[in-house]
Amino acid sequence: TLRAYEQMLNPKYGILVLRTLRIAVVSTLVTILLALPCGYAMARSRHQTVLLFLVIIPFWTNSLIRIFAWMSILNNDGILNQLLMGLHITKNYVQFLYNQGAVILVSVYMYLPYAILPIFTSIDKFDFSLLEAARDLGATKPQSMFKVLIPGIKSGIITAVIFTFIPVFGAYTVPLLVGGKDSYMLGNIIVDQVQKTRNWPLAAAFSMVITFVSVFGILWISRANKSDAKLKSVSNKEENYVTGGQK
Repeated sequence: TLRAYEQMLNPKYGILVLRTLRIAVVSTLVTILLALPCGYAMARSRHQTVLLFLVIIPFWTNSLIRIFAWMSILNNDGILNQLLMGLHITKNYVQFLYNQGAVILVSVYMYLPYAILPIFTSIDKFDFSLLEAARDLGATKPQSMFKVLIPGIKSGIITAVIFTFIPVFGAYTVPLLVGGKDSYMLGNIIVDQVQKTRNWPLAAAFSMVITFVSVFGILWISRANKSDAKLKSVSNKEENYVTGGQK
């Protein structure tokens, strides 16, 4: 009902949506920054099969097991705290768990493979002679990367962004297990409205927000892929015109 959407305008829900958006954006940015060099290294490696196998291995393990593994690492008596105290870097336990930082860290780990794979695929299909041409024309290595490579793999990056942002935006398990009071996210409020307060209309209204974000992301990917297809078509026509249709 419309009343459920009116309830969404409550300031406390607005803060929750903004927090969810912030965590999702930060997690996505960190994931993409890590996925780009990983995808590049995989595409240029002679051992692509082995590296792909290593990226896919986490999919064989239940997500809950991976989250609990991180909890054992970040816990007060976990490996990380024991290491810091053993090296005399800290005298007391550091609270790594039950905060937004833990949610972002575990989210990046959970969805990094989903970002690496589309970026790797785009880089693997990229024509690296374009980078050599850019260098011959005087571009520095960073300039050729940012002005030639990144635009050339745009569709892969956009796909990676969507594959990361949408799951984090609607996450429930990760913030529930490793987050604290300041890490309550949109997925948590939906479950609470269904199981605790039985306010199903409000839960449905919040679910529509996630659905809208998902549909927008899919349309964005579709538009980016169509744009790349048009650019490749124009490029092929120009090449055929210059070469007279001869290969």
